[in-house]
Amino acid sequence: MNVAYHLSKMGLKSQLISRVGSDHLGKELLQKMQKWELSSSLLQRDRKHPTGTVVAEMDENFEMTYEIVAPVAWDFIQWEQRYEEIARHSDTLVFGSLAMRNTVSYETLKKLLSVSDYRVFDVNLRAPYYESEKVLAALKDTELLKLNQHELDIISHWIGTKSKTEKNKVQRLQDRFSLSGIIVTRGKDGATYYEENNIYNSPVFEVDVVDTVGSGDAFLSAFLATKLSGKDILQSLTTASILGAFVASQKGACPDYSRADWQLFLQGKGLNKILK
Repeated sequence: MNVAYHLSKMGLKSQLISRVGSDHLGKELLQKMQKWELSSSLLQRDRKHPTGTVVAEMDENFEMTYEIVAPVAWDFIQWEQRYEEIARHSDTLVFGSLAMRNTVSYETLKKLLSVSDYRVFDVNLRAPYYESEKVLAALKDTELLKLNQHELDIISHWIGTKSKTEKNKVQRLQDRFSLSGIIVTRGKDGATYYEENNIYNSPVFEVDVVDTVGSGDAFLSAFLATKLSGKDILQSLTTASILGAFVASQKGACPDYSRADWQLFLQGKGLNKILK
């Protein structure tokens, strides 16, 4: 939902395939989506399981830990035939590893992956809710992979990579899974985009951090929105880093902001010329 929210803010139409409970949190979420002008037409309602909740805590280094409640409604996203047409004609399908923790949602995800043309895997390895076999299988159907350094280490260990360098670990992933692009994020230390013959490093933008929840989702949204608009990788990566920093300077994963707020932030950082 965070990705869909920020894609919408960046001017793209996005839709969320998920499932919410028939409880007050589910109703509250639907009301928020309506307020944000996000379509809820693809959301399923669950009478048995509650709406998903997560407890997030930030340490003194601005690193987040998460307690993800299970089972919840989004563990039981059932396949609907209408999803095939939507996925087939969308520019991008964005998915994460948490959707694989339950068989029902996992089977739905596999069908979506089978009909989508450009699949973006935003890895979120949250113990104990991941299995190496499922993650590695999904990588075979992935064009763009986004993960942090810790997740890169875990996946590299699964495939038997001996090298200690990030570049070599990424190269091994590219060779094994034919990934067109890999983004490795480092929080406040920026990010790097790897493709077959090129490496791009994002600039680092310092902000007064309020919380980092959702900053990675904002980063991915801005990268995709800029790339889909025809801009080059470095410009996409720069825009992504800026929006990630902006969201980290706000409270919550989906802060209320307008294009005017975004422009003021750019002006304050002297970044307008970079993005023209």
